[in-house]
Amino acid sequence: MSPTTGPRLSTDDVQRTLEAVWRMEAAKVTAVVARVIGDVGLAEDLAQDAFVQALEQWPRDGIPDKPGAWLTSTARRRAIDRIRRDVNLASKLQQVGHMEELRVAELVEGDFDAALEDIDDDVLGLVFAACHPALTAQARISLTLRMIGGLTTREIARAFLTTEPTIAQRISRAKRTLSQDGITVEVPSGAELAPRLASVLEVVYLIFNEGYAATSGRDWVRGDLMEEAIRLGRVLSALAPGEPEVHGLLALMEIQASRTRARIGRDGEPVLLLDQDRTTWDWALIRHALAALDRAVSLVDPERGGAGPYVLQAAIAACHARARTADATDWGRIVALYAQLAAIRPSPVIDLNRAVALSYAEGPAAALEVVDGLVVAGALADYHLLPSVRGDLLARLGRDSEARAEFARAAEMTQNDAERAILLRRASGED
Repeated sequence: MSPTTGPRLSTDDVQRTLEAVWRMEAAKVTAVVARVIGDVGLAEDLAQDAFVQALEQWPRDGIPDKPGAWLTSTARRRAIDRIRRDVNLASKLQQVGHMEELRVAELVEGDFDAALEDIDDDVLGLVFAACHPALTAQARISLTLRMIGGLTTREIARAFLTTEPTIAQRISRAKRTLSQDGITVEVPSGAELAPRLASVLEVVYLIFNEGYAATSGRDWVRGDLMEEAIRLGRVLSALAPGEPEVHGLLALMEIQASRTRARIGRDGEPVLLLDQDRTTWDWALIRHALAALDRAVSLVDPERGGAGPYVLQAAIAACHARARTADATDWGRIVALYAQLAAIRPSPVIDLNRAVALSYAEGPAAALEVVDGLVVAGALADYHLLPSVRGDLLARLGRDSEARAEFARAAEMTQNDAERAILLRRASGED
């Protein structure tokens, strides 16, 4: 791993390069170390130590020819040294054995392809560990962004509008839980695979949704979170190419992200789907997404229950993506797809979305009947989109005073400033 022979770079240049390398290689480095040490949380700490060592060494010695492999080799040697020093882990050293020493030697000598040929399985195992159901949803999100995404504590805190100490504590508790519960880097199999994969996909989609429609703060969209979720989705599609739900989630996120430019008006206000200028959609991204959806559909096994929730949601999004104008939308198919989705994943939110589609397929009166049923059921009592949708249906039926009251109620419930501004304008009758 010789350093580069080009011109000496400044410390700032080296740091920018290292940060870019870390973003791409963090998951691989941590996964390899976790296999050696058997402790996911400790592996992440040792990987961070390698990062710090690079910050100290690379400005002096130059950037290695294979910076990712340098980080992996350095972190792995630290893991072996840690095992050697710790008397309590003597038995683990025996388990690592001579093969691990040979693999470290291969890394040092530069035979990286041979040493890391099973890296994909390790990274996928790390993804499953970071998204383990033993952790809270917030912990899974933070740990995934840190371990798999390579984001710093500061970046995660900024993305979720919270403080660095809060994120640091969340990550620390998560790693402690993984260590205490003996959760290791491995890909689940058999009956355990489906629920564990669902947990992984849920985490990625939660990250995406927080970027797509921020739940709080001034901004309606946070592109950095959307981009990171899509990157994670693409990593998963490469690591688990035979899973239809993985491709379905990627297709869903890419279709939704393709509308980003059209979703924000000149003054930063949200622009709803049917009012968007579709010529500004990212049609290259849509084509990529539709190809991912085709792969997902081709992998669906009817004997295993048919299409899953992400494949169905992607199919719904594709109905909008294929319509070059709002009037060309196949609302009947969307209603049918929502019915399929509700059958496998009953949810009042899905019912609300189906009601919106129903309002365009059969008229607002039919949809209002469904929405009023959701109001009576009370399951969405704290969900601001329920009065927002109801207000829209009432407005379309000419019941303006009732509609304004619903918009005012929705404005009180939302925590997003941009969304609140639109709802208040509708409540005042300006829109």
